[in-house]
Amino acid sequence: MQRIKQIDKRIERIKRDLEQIDEMRPGSISVQYRCAETKSYPYHQLNWVIGAKKQSEYVSRKNLKTLTRQTENYKTFKALCAEWVELGIERSKLSIKLERERQKSAS
Repeated sequence: MQRIKQIDKRIERIKRDLEQIDEMRPGSISVQYRCAETKSYPYHQLNWVIGAKKQSEYVSRKNLKTLTRQTENYKTFKALCAEWVELGIERSKLSIKLERERQKSAS
């Protein structure tokens, strides 16, 4: 029962954290070079996959900070959602186990 309360509290914190997430975009930003051999003329590129389709986009220096923040927000979003799912599964298993124990003690 104590663990269920802990799970519920953590899920509520996750919900609050999710509400705080601003703009987001999937993907990662990498440095590419116009001349790969000499590694000269570097530029940034945003790469992401939606479904089975890979996409990329040039990132200007002006937008680098914004896009970096947005990709970090997306990673945070994904991590929080994954944790929420794991906690939900654990809570479900504990609730079922607790109900079985109640039924056994009632018989």
